[in-house]
Amino acid sequence: MRVEIWTDINCPWCYVGKARFDKALDGFEHRDRVEVVHRSFELDPSHPSGEGVPVVPLLARKYGITEAQAVQAERRIADNAAAEGLEYRTEGRDVGNSFDMHRLLHLAAEHGRQGALIDVLYRANFAEERSAFEGDERLVELAVEAGLAAEEARAVLADPERYAAEVRADEREAAQLGATGVPFFVLDRAYGVSGAQPVEAFRQALGQAWAHRSPLTVVDGPQDAEACGPDGCAPPARD
Repeated sequence: MRVEIWTDINCPWCYVGKARFDKALDGFEHRDRVEVVHRSFELDPSHPSGEGVPVVPLLARKYGITEAQAVQAERRIADNAAAEGLEYRTEGRDVGNSFDMHRLLHLAAEHGRQGALIDVLYRANFAEERSAFEGDERLVELAVEAGLAAEEARAVLADPERYAAEVRADEREAAQLGATGVPFFVLDRAYGVSGAQPVEAFRQALGQAWAHRSPLTVVDGPQDAEACGPDGCAPPARD
């Protein structure tokens, strides 16, 4: 079974939602037969690339609230994060353009390091004092921490077309599936779960999706055909 998760590194509920989903998946009976793929979604592509913007003043302007109220909103998210064992900085944190992060996540997927990189990026953005939006060398540092080669990460960042089409394709697909926000979880292209749901909700969704997988229909030919099995490949019979 495949689970696709549309997220953005700027999204605190994606950070919390992934932790909740991971807990549900860890206790899922068929965990070893579930493939998790992270898909791209940009909350605000208009952010300038390579520089961070302080999150508290941004929230205050965006929602027409005071900065004190924005801090309180951040603290409520921090409480949710703490309940999942996550660190979360409520002040002094930045947001920024995440397009290059998404491109690196596509690179990481090719090396089987996508889950590791998204965890590193989340931690850098939400828990660490140093901004995750300091430019290419900061992203290279984070990519290396996730197990990618520095030169390969630099090569991707130096070429703005590398994986750009893949990121855009993910974003178009999210729109086609009806995702208007993130996190957005799609289980076997049959079930959708929106938002950072409780662990139990993810557990139920996994069980329901697994139970309703389409069974494989085997079409037999007019006679048995050669095939390989657990005992190897039998030589063709002589006429």
